[in-house]
Amino acid sequence: MDIIGELEKDFMKKDVTNFKVGDTVKVAVKIKEGDKIRNQAFEGIVIARKGSGVKETFTVRHISFGEGVERVFFVHSPQIDSIKVIKKGKVNRARLYYLRKRVGKSTSVEEEREIAKPQANAGVGEKGVS
Repeated sequence: MDIIGELEKDFMKKDVTNFKVGDTVKVAVKIKEGDKIRNQAFEGIVIARKGSGVKETFTVRHISFGEGVERVFFVHSPQIDSIKVIKKGKVNRARLYYLRKRVGKSTSVEEEREIAKPQANAGVGEKGVS
């Protein structure tokens, strides 16, 4: 019996956005200032995902005023309001730490393009049967 797993189920979010390493995401984080709560957006490339269950984390990196900024988020954190995938990335690595050494346009990740799937019945009924 996995007691810890059963306890962690109560704290896990039900509607987690499906994203992977290489995707460009916008994370809306709840910030408390005095008695007000506002959302602050952090947009960048996901360079790593680690862990599982409640302890699952992901690292987002972006360049701000010429300096690389990385931030680690818990996937199931109550402080995260939303995660939106801006662009799907096509990468062949599980961790993109090599982006730390790059500057400028070389830090961009190739975009994954979705191919339109042909329909199963395409062309049926166009030609008459003789």
